Parts: sequence; structure tokens; C-alpha cells
Amino acid sequence: MLATALTVIAIVTHDQAVLRAAPRESAAQHAVLWQGDSLEIRGSKGDYLQVYDHRRERSGYLRASQVRQQALKPENAPELLAVVRFLRDTPGAEALGISYAAAYLKAAPAEAIDGEVFDALGTFAERLARRATVRQGKAPDTTVGAHLEVAAAYGVNMVSIERDDQMQLCYNGDAFRRVLALRASDVQKALAALALTRHDCVPSTLTPVERFEVDQWRAEVLDRVETAKLPEVLKNRLHLRKAGVWASLAWQRARRPELGRGPAAEAATRALSELAAINKSELAESDAATYSDAAIRVGASRWAAEPGMPVAPVKAAVGLAILTRPGQPGETCIDLVQAANAAQKPPVTRCTYGTVWSASAAAHPQGTALTVAVQPLDTWRELWVFRHGPSGWTVEVMPPATDQPNLGYIEFAGWVPGGTQMLAAREAKLNGRYKTSFELINLVTLEVERSADQPASLSPFYRWQSPVWKAQTVSLR
Repeated sequence: MLATALTVIAIVTHDQAVLRAAPRESAAQHAVLWQGDSLEIRGSKGDYLQVYDHRRERSGYLRASQVRQQALKPENAPELLAVVRFLRDTPGAEALGISYAAAYLKAAPAEAIDGEVFDALGTFAERLARRATVRQGKAPDTTVGAHLEVAAAYGVNMVSIERDDQMQLCYNGDAFRRVLALRASDVQKALAALALTRHDCVPSTLTPVERFEVDQWRAEVLDRVETAKLPEVLKNRLHLRKAGVWASLAWQRARRPELGRGPAAEAATRALSELAAINKSELAESDAATYSDAAIRVGASRWAAEPGMPVAPVKAAVGLAILTRPGQPGETCIDLVQAANAAQKPPVTRCTYGTVWSASAAAHPQGTALTVAVQPLDTWRELWVFRHGPSGWTVEVMPPATDQPNLGYIEFAGWVPGGTQMLAAREAKLNGRYKTSFELINLVTLEVERSADQPASLSPFYRWQSPVWKAQTVSLR
């Protein structure tokens, strides 16, 4: 780092600027410098500056045209801030922007520093992390790698997170935390809260207790933002983020028996209300995928907002019901109960480490099938189908997609007269794309016979969809 006594520095403005042993093009190369590197000026000769690189502990000569000399006095602070404002929205200049932000923080009086410069600093860091992540799986980009080293020299730290079989870089958010703590505009605080609460920057290696604490903190950060004077687009983005965070909390709270059912229902209701608060007429085109993402997260946990089933099964002539009971530590076992023979041993039992949403149980009128929603992850909900066949009762699991568990849900939507078909709706993220499907499913094979992207385009779905499902689902948003 540069000595604090320096009042004038040289900021490198070009990538791959060569630091040479003498002030001529043929001189030996000491180091390759990158935009954003800060150097101590020790003299000049012709077209070259004699400089010292404190980061590499190297001295040498550099063309004066490849740097900008900048004074670090209080009267120069407005000029530095103007450059930071310009670079804030200049893609590819993140390392240079970080350098100027650091220079401003050195030059400006303490009472003049507010959240603006930290908002810009966080924006530079987050954009640089995104650039580095995009390069994963492709040919190494030496420029991005060098810019990351420059950023690290100024104390900008990145965190590596493994997601979808690749490493993703995320900024650790220190500058955005300062925005929330300092004097800043509502817009700056909202952007900082969104940056600090990204779903994709929550490490997948957290323990359940750690993840619960992180999501509680994310919800608190988002709720501290004043939204009254925000632009509608930014309000929508906050609603979308809140919907996803509260949906995750609903599932996590449901898995903590000591909290009771109330907190989980409260979180799920909050998630639904945040999703419903979206002003679709002001939804930016670039936020369409984020909207689908939030809706799937809410849809996966929406059953937490519904009242549970009675402890005892419903007594009907041929009715079916389920009873849940503890299994091995952490397990929940589902017993299928036939009302006419409730006292007998359950014809089929299946245990899971997922959350069983008892309120979702839907029995076939003829007593030959029953479905129930089971959620193993906060963003992934399956449909379990109990069926009676020639060999007796069986249970099959229908996942939202055949891809690895990531983001999706599938739900029962109605029975089709005849006893061999049922309706289902599913939403999932497949290969980076979001897909909604309304399906007619064969109860014997559980294969999809027909599907459509709208219920009205599938006549059996249009005629036989369950009114309960239609009133509760988020897939018809």
C-alpha cells in the first residue's frame, strides 16, 4: 500500500503498462502494470516518469501518457469524486474506479465522506466479481485476474462460492454495509440492501443454523430500507428480493418445532404478499427472470401459509388421509390411512428428511390415489403420489424437473373423471431458463400425456382444475 504521507500519486489508466529499468522503450521490463495501480512519483525524464510501485516493491520508469497524476489534498477531493461518479457506470473500468474511490477517501475530510463513494466502491467490486464469474469455464482472462489483484491491494475482498459445479465470485459487501451505516440517499441504501442480500451469494456450505441466521439478517436488512420515495422499478426489485427471502424463512421456520407453526405461516404469508405487491406495469424487462425466480421460491414454500390437517384422518366410507409421525432423527414418516380401516396397519409408509406439507394432501374421490407436497429444500418441492394398483399400494416421487435440485416445484391441480388421469402444474429453472407447464398426467405411468403453457390451452385442465388449487397457486400470476 502507498505511504500515507504521499500527497501526489500516479494512477495507471492503461492495462499492460510496462514498468522499465530506464526511460526508453528498449530498456528491460521490470513489471507489467494494470489500470488502477497507484504509484509513488519520484521524478521525471523526458516522456517518462520515475515511479515506485509499493505493491510489487519495484521502481522504474513508465510513460507519462499511461498514468494520471493526482494530488491527494482536501481541495482535490471534489475532482476525484467527479471521476468516481463517471466511472461508476463504465463497464470494464472497475479497477480504475476502485483506485479513484480509494484516492478520494484519502483526500476528502472525514466530515465530507458519506455513502455515495462507498456505493460506487461496492458497485465497482460487485461488477468486477460478476465479470470474473462469467469467465468461469472459459479461457483464462488475464485482464480480469489482474484487475482482481488490483482490487485486493485496496482491501476489496472477494468470496468464492461453489454453485452449479462452478466457482462463483461474490464481493464480501463491506462497502455496502458502510452505505447503510452512513448518510446516504434512499436509493443508495436500497441498492446496498439488494447487493447484500443476493440469493446466489449465500454459501451452500452453511449449516442449517447458520443459514437460518443469514436469512434472518437478510430479511432485517431489506426491511430497514425506506421505500416511500423510491422509483417503482426499485420498489419492485425490493419486493422480489423480500419475497424470495421470506419464502426461504418459511421453510426454515417450519423445520424448527420449537418455534411452533405461527412463525412459518407468518413468513409464508409475508412472501405471498411481497409477490402480490409487484407493480407489473412498472416491471423492467431485465427483471422478468428475477420475477420468475421469486415466484418459484414463493410457490415452493406457499403451503406453510395454509392450516395443517387434523391430527386424525377424515372418516369417510372410502376416504384416504395421511398421518405424519417422527421417524429416525430428522425424519418425518407418512402413513397412508384408509378411513374404513383406520385402526389397521397403514398399507404404505414412506419417510423423508424433507418437510411434509400435510395441508396439501388431496385424495381421489374413488379412494385409489392421494397426493401430498414434500419439500426437501427451500427452493425445491416435490409431489408424492400414493396409488393403488394390482400389486397394492405404492408411492412415487414426482420432481419438478429431471435436472439437479435447484429451483422448482410441482403441485397437484385436480382429478380428471375416469380415475386414470390427474392435473399438475410445475415451474422450474432449466438450463438457465424458467418454464411454467400445466400438465395432464397418466396416473398409471405418471407420464405427461399433454401439456401447455396456459391452463386455457389444455381442455381437461380448463374443465377439471381444482378450485382450491386455483385459489392458492402462484403459477397463475
